[in-house]
Amino acid sequence: MKGVKLPSDPVSPPTPPRVVLLDIEGTTIPVSFVHDVLFPYARSVLPGLLRDHADDPQVRAQVAEIARLAPGVPPLAQLEAWMDRDEKVAPLKALQGIAWAQGYRTGQLSARLYPDVLPALRRWAAAGVVLAVYSSGSAAAQELIYGHTDEGDVTGLFCGFYDLAMGGKRVASSYANILAKAGWTAGEVLFLSDVVAELDAAAQAGLRTCQIVRPEDGTVAGTTHPVAATLDGAARMFGLPVAA
Repeated sequence: MKGVKLPSDPVSPPTPPRVVLLDIEGTTIPVSFVHDVLFPYARSVLPGLLRDHADDPQVRAQVAEIARLAPGVPPLAQLEAWMDRDEKVAPLKALQGIAWAQGYRTGQLSARLYPDVLPALRRWAAAGVVLAVYSSGSAAAQELIYGHTDEGDVTGLFCGFYDLAMGGKRVASSYANILAKAGWTAGEVLFLSDVVAELDAAAQAGLRTCQIVRPEDGTVAGTTHPVAATLDGAARMFGLPVAA
């Protein structure tokens, strides 16, 4: 009958997203790499960084921001307190990024991506899908990760790196800020993250969403967004290229 979809009617495939916006930790890189490698390394070198590079304009600017946010607290003590609570605070993330740059430069750090990540991203990029990153780590730190993977520099796959300058990841306006800056339409963007609260915020801004639930990280699947264990799993649901 007119207006009634019969069981034999063909199901239209989903329109693939034109843009894929990716979280990092728990989505493309194991949580263990961030918490067991990156964070301890930054904690170990931050005292020397603050001491030996106090005149560096980047360091000086972040120390001034720490003083604004925590008046009277010694910068290192405040950084350690933020690290203890895993706070997503801009000056901490910026200084961690500077510390990690040192580690990547000296070869002490190299990023391990999940094995499904680079093959999927390369397929998507080859098909003309725009790839970008949104993480609480600074844009500079994001570029360091993808510039120093176990498979080399893959930053060329991405058109943009977005951080807390756009706003917090659990706030819908942050995603609207990214859309405005990049010139994207909300409905053409797929956001991939392991964190339900981030996906909720992205969905409120009109983005398409999918939770990446990695068994290695023990991620708990939510009930309000599509769920996939790998990027290929997400690709199948959203009409993106998959492995042959």
